Amino acid sequence: MSAVASSETRFPATPSLRVDGMRALVTGASKGLGRAAAIALAEAGAAVTLAARGLAEMEATVAGLSGRGLKARAVALDVTDRAAVRRVIAETGPFEILVNNAGTNIREPFLEVSDTTLDRLVALNITAAFVVAQAVVRGMVEAGIGGSIINMSSTNGHVAGLNRTVYTASKHAIEGLTKAMAYELGPKGIRVNNLCPTFFETPLTAGFLADRQVMESTLSSLPIGRIGQVEDLMGAVVFLASPAAAMITGASLLVDGGLLTH
Repeated sequence: MSAVASSETRFPATPSLRVDGMRALVTGASKGLGRAAAIALAEAGAAVTLAARGLAEMEATVAGLSGRGLKARAVALDVTDRAAVRRVIAETGPFEILVNNAGTNIREPFLEVSDTTLDRLVALNITAAFVVAQAVVRGMVEAGIGGSIINMSSTNGHVAGLNRTVYTASKHAIEGLTKAMAYELGPKGIRVNNLCPTFFETPLTAGFLADRQVMESTLSSLPIGRIGQVEDLMGAVVFLASPAAAMITGASLLVDGGLLTH
């Protein structure tokens, strides 16, 4: 029987969307999309480490997960402190999954961007993301394991945003970082992908979306007709982390309500 005929008659097994027994690290996990990602991975079977500066908020999440029989712990971490990042990840890893989520945005017109804004966004959205990913990957390689890195990009990693020049630049940088990491780390069994959310209802966007005109303009740009809720991102996180995405690397998964269709 030929190889073609053999593959056509073979009955394929659907890959699992579970991540049972895997160890996951989620940064920026005290609230918003990071917290949702941590909950999603714990519910899918991972032992999750939540990392952020807001320890009390994370401990409340951990208590909720533990009460449901799920595995989670919280560690206080400022991801802009390179020495602390490397120490904490070395002590708590190795991890098979990273959701590299910590980041922020400060909206300022290009001509009014301050040095403080520029330095803060570059340090958190680019440098810290690089350092966290590097530390996690070092742990994977030393342990001889593969895994999945999920970098949190944005629709602004693909298109510009008004009064978001630095943020847009930082997310384009993450898109490039993901492609370069995927190319270099593929032979080591490490997949690297981006998640690109649109406008989601989170503490980070609360002030922005409270403006009625802004909300109406935002809704008009989304064919799906609504702002994203954190639950809308949870399935995408689990998918990219799981064996179901085994052939996906260097990609950007748009969770954008159709924003980039027009």
